[in-house]
Amino acid sequence: MNGINVTITDMMNCRDRRVSIQNELISKYDKPVLSFCMNIPGPVKTNEQIRKAFDSGKAELLKALSAHNITILHTEEFHEPSGDELIMALDAPAEDIKTLATEIEESHPLGRLFDMDVIGTDGMKLSRGTYRKCIICGCQAQECARSRKHSVEELQARIEELLNQFFI
Repeated sequence: MNGINVTITDMMNCRDRRVSIQNELISKYDKPVLSFCMNIPGPVKTNEQIRKAFDSGKAELLKALSAHNITILHTEEFHEPSGDELIMALDAPAEDIKTLATEIEESHPLGRLFDMDVIGTDGMKLSRGTYRKCIICGCQAQECARSRKHSVEELQARIEELLNQFFI
């Protein structure tokens, strides 16, 4: 996969920044936070096609929030080698936001690549009601990841195939 390779340290720093921003927003607004990034295995976390996929997911998310009259209180967006991220404080019940996010993850053609986490005002991430499916075999994604059933190369090839199908 083409792009800039990042290290585990880069990803840990990115995660720490994300958690810090999430906590700040929850403290400031006392409202849930939605954190959107991409599920991309391997050392390349973004490139032109992944960014376009992120933008497509963002557009779908903003459309859904608008359709449900959910007010965006604060937005921060990052586009770095460690990945594309959108973090928003939203004025709605966390459960309602999670339902919308899950619907997008499950209905958008690239939704399996989207990672839309909702953090409640207690700082805890809400769980989805159903398990995510593996993009290669359709089994439970967490089991495939835990057992390393598929190589990073296989996963990257499948992601590139999905992106090419969507953008052609």
